[in-house]
Amino acid sequence: MDSRITARALAAALGGWRTREPAYEALADGIRLLCLDNRIAARTALPAERELAGALSLSRTTVAAAYRSLRDTGHIESLRGSGSVTLPQPRREPGRMAVGADAVDLQQASPAAWPGLTGVMSEVAADAASLVSRAGYDVRGSLALRQAIAERYTRAGVPTDVDEVMVTNGAQGAIHLIADTLLRRGDRALIETPTYPHAAEALRAAGARLVGVPVSVDAGWDLDRATQAFARTAPTVAYLMPRFQNPTGRCMTAVDESVVAEAAARAGTVLIVDETTGELAIEATPPGLPGAAFAEADVVRVGSVGKTIWGGLRIGWIRAEAQLIARLVGARPPRDLGTPEFEQAVTVRALERMPEVLAQRADVLRAGRDALVAALGAALPAWRVPTVTGGVALWVELDAPLSSGLVLAAREHGVYLSAGSRFAVDGTHDRHLRIPFTAPAADLRHAVEVLAATWPTVCAAAPGEVREGMPDRSANGARDLTEALV
Repeated sequence: MDSRITARALAAALGGWRTREPAYEALADGIRLLCLDNRIAARTALPAERELAGALSLSRTTVAAAYRSLRDTGHIESLRGSGSVTLPQPRREPGRMAVGADAVDLQQASPAAWPGLTGVMSEVAADAASLVSRAGYDVRGSLALRQAIAERYTRAGVPTDVDEVMVTNGAQGAIHLIADTLLRRGDRALIETPTYPHAAEALRAAGARLVGVPVSVDAGWDLDRATQAFARTAPTVAYLMPRFQNPTGRCMTAVDESVVAEAAARAGTVLIVDETTGELAIEATPPGLPGAAFAEADVVRVGSVGKTIWGGLRIGWIRAEAQLIARLVGARPPRDLGTPEFEQAVTVRALERMPEVLAQRADVLRAGRDALVAALGAALPAWRVPTVTGGVALWVELDAPLSSGLVLAAREHGVYLSAGSRFAVDGTHDRHLRIPFTAPAADLRHAVEVLAATWPTVCAAAPGEVREGMPDRSANGARDLTEALV
């Protein structure tokens, strides 16, 4: 048994779990979804029935029935004297699912590889002799790639030297390394909610206590709440996606950036600015660099080519002061011994063609966005579909807080999505659903057809108070979490 989740933590992660009757099956569904999303890792001990019943204000009989349902479907096993533990779930791949070849996987919000990548890889492979002559162990990154990244920052208005750049294994590797280096157990970390879930996981893994600040498709960042959170909790770091935020698609204005920068400076907070989606403009490109108003001395920038060139090209980077880069380089060896040379060489050549790459990406994302917006408007007119000018997804507001139930129902028909709670800091956002528009238009239209067909059934199975439109708890949840940490 590797870990244990408390009743309180499980209750928070479940969010608005009561999406259908009977209650025990709704609870079982909520736990299933947490397992499928890997928010509860395999071999995790679940709370005792009595403890979870108390945390959820349920009878022990209801929790026992939920656990029995989970055993029947192979999601948990119960061991005499050890309680119930979650089981590993088989990894399903599109085209290999029991539901057939028409399955659409929209859990990953990344477009297919840039078409010119094959040619670039062939060019680099032809020069393989120069690559294999190197040692291959370099935790800082190849000089050629660091120079290329530094030059891009300099052209964008952020003068950068090669000693201020470090190459990592994707943006996720960068975020984990930064979190492990800057955070100590119990430190506060401010983060948007909803947010990129793997960033939240990295901060938690480093021992941070998360302080959520709301961001919405309508109002953007709650600056009053953010200012209060900086002042009250003095977070060690703050993680932000200022341009084409995932999942809302919002962009910070210059005023937004200035307010956050000033609040962070007063609190002594290091800003981690995630730029991985920052160049994915569909309409006119916003001027400047994401977070241009942030004081450079207090900013650590994270970038990658995963969303622009190809998710399989696991190249990311960190741009920070040379002194911090040296700390990060020193902290890296226990995690890994460097980034593959071949991928770095490919990225150097691909970066030379970024204007071409970004133009093609804009065309692909525009086609996907327009197809998805049209399909949702026709099939599900009661849902609120935001207008976005870039990024990778729509943060759609449903007309009832049944995101988790809908995601489970859609899986039975071969459409794989992530519920709104996947992107929450505090188990809320049950009224929202992230739908990426990175897939082909035909796949997106099929996914909407499935959602439209299953939504009435999901709504009909929900308790009466949910069907009547239970208010979304997202903003209040973020407030409660912030105040609880003060």
